[in-house]
Amino acid sequence: MDETGSARGLAAVLARLRAAEAAAGRPPGSVALVAVSKEQPCERVRAVLEAGHRLFGENRVQEARSRWDGADGLRSRYAGVALHLVGPLQTNKARAAMALFDAIHSLDRPRLAETLARLADERGSCPDLLVQVNTGREPQKAGVAPEDAAGLVALVRRLGLPLRGLMAIPPDGADPRPHFRLLRSIAETEGLPWLSMGMSGDFEAAVAEGATHVRVGSALFGARR
Repeated sequence: MDETGSARGLAAVLARLRAAEAAAGRPPGSVALVAVSKEQPCERVRAVLEAGHRLFGENRVQEARSRWDGADGLRSRYAGVALHLVGPLQTNKARAAMALFDAIHSLDRPRLAETLARLADERGSCPDLLVQVNTGREPQKAGVAPEDAAGLVALVRRLGLPLRGLMAIPPDGADPRPHFRLLRSIAETEGLPWLSMGMSGDFEAAVAEGATHVRVGSALFGARR
């Protein structure tokens, strides 16, 4: 997909998203589109920026810094860009992540929460945070087990961190709706407003189940190189 294709991809995804909102009886624009730009060529990302989109997701701190940060980074050229970290966060990258991202979707363990709290005290600020829940209990995937989510949420709150919601990635090949419903149920129990769930192939179902943020990469940008 070239630059023109990326702009068309954005228009197509936004049309799907507006249709999903309408089908779910939700107001247009009530679900945020996180354009997942990980491993995408900069020309595709620039095309989406030129089309007016400003909310992007990255998987790795170092890749995000090289693309967005500094005098030559895309963030210096386009006003109003918000960056969300949607991939796993290593504790030793927490300081860099806090300086770069407006939200972190992948808080998944007590040690990371404690590190973020210490750094927030040093900085005087902290990105918005979401606890990642491993709804499928997959050993190879990051995220706290559903039965342990309440404990981690309680810890994050005791630490005074800005916890906004929950994130999940359903197992590949599984019906995502039970996973979306489980995440929504935990969020409702904990009084958390943000639900980051749904990707290129299933975000309409996520919208129907209450997603507030959908993370879309390939449907928008095309296959990664």
